[in-house]
Amino acid sequence: MNLFKLKEKKTTAKTEIIAGLTSFFAISYIVIVNSVILKDAGIPAELSVFATIFISAIGCYLMGIFANAPIILTPGMGVNAFFTYTLVGTLGLRWQEAIGVMMISSLIYCVIAFSKASDVLSRAVPDTLKHGITCGIGLFLVMIGLEKGQLIVAGDKSLVALGDLANPHAMLAIFGLILTLILVIRNVQGGMFIGILATTILGVLFKIQDAGEGSFSLMNIVDYPSIMGQGDFSGLFSLKFMMGVFSLTMILVFESMGLLQGLMEEASTVDFKKAFRMSAVTTFLSGIFGTSPTIAAAESASGIEEGGKTGLTTIVSGTLFLATLFFIPLLSYVPQAAIAPVILITGALMMKNLQHIQFDDFTEWFPAFLIVVLIPLTSSIADGMAAGFVFYPIVKLVSGKKSEIHPILYGISALFLMYLVLNALI
Repeated sequence: MNLFKLKEKKTTAKTEIIAGLTSFFAISYIVIVNSVILKDAGIPAELSVFATIFISAIGCYLMGIFANAPIILTPGMGVNAFFTYTLVGTLGLRWQEAIGVMMISSLIYCVIAFSKASDVLSRAVPDTLKHGITCGIGLFLVMIGLEKGQLIVAGDKSLVALGDLANPHAMLAIFGLILTLILVIRNVQGGMFIGILATTILGVLFKIQDAGEGSFSLMNIVDYPSIMGQGDFSGLFSLKFMMGVFSLTMILVFESMGLLQGLMEEASTVDFKKAFRMSAVTTFLSGIFGTSPTIAAAESASGIEEGGKTGLTTIVSGTLFLATLFFIPLLSYVPQAAIAPVILITGALMMKNLQHIQFDDFTEWFPAFLIVVLIPLTSSIADGMAAGFVFYPIVKLVSGKKSEIHPILYGISALFLMYLVLNALI
């Protein structure tokens, strides 16, 4: 246990194990959901489920051992949607070409993470934009949680409307939310995990289950190698491929930077660099394993909230990911309504970063505001980020605060503007 410096971090093995359990069950839905989303890109769900499990376990082990941080690395919600619905759906790339795009992007990410470029970019990008990214993704998670609990639905006369609260799924989600809130507010150790477990049991008793998304069996593992190492770089110099590389690189670098800094508020610069580097390495490996890019899971906040401070938390989560191989059918018993409250609460916890944004300075608040609202409203992390980065130098220049803009930020903002223009033309 000396590897994790438990005494130095003022924590215990018991606390770390409970935190690892909580983080895992908060993000466990990714095993099924990621596979279902990637199915729309053409990757067989019954095979990509193994890629999701393996890369999540490897990411957790790398983060736990080499960075000693309680941060789960797993294929990210939002990024997997970008992979499927933008790279494949909008740009028209085959999933093998999309894998090629992400491998090039992740190589650039690795170069940045293992060089002084990470320090330069960290200084160039203002904290208000980093916090805006964290809060925007948090609000995105809130909407995902509400949708999973069927508490909101697409509206006839508006973007969203209140769901049918008499629906058994919605009622189960409300029960789970109330129970989990009580446990969290009263600082019950393992409160989120207990909330998921209790809500799942109630769902099973009342037969409130989700329709199956596919046939998952351990026997399919023999065919899994067919999706490994399938990156296609034949269109490397095409406009579509390069647009994909740029936009995905921006997402990976700045989303990871924002998420990690938000999740590791009390960490030292050295700890952040280690975590940032392990995130980059795992992202590259995800392409080899045949899945969408990994990121620092926002749901890690649930384990941190339970007291997780070291890599032991992440090692526990990684081990549980591997154990999932033998319990994939059982995992399907966990209804969306049981997961929804934890996702919702986790999103709310991420939005605490709003307190670090200078509300009394409109030139700081407005760009962050655009990121916060546009990420969930467009369901696009890239579009929300682009808006914030483009408008930051504009509002600063108009208000006569040119000195507050780092020279490199002009280049980043110009690239994001180019992304929006090209995205509108394609």
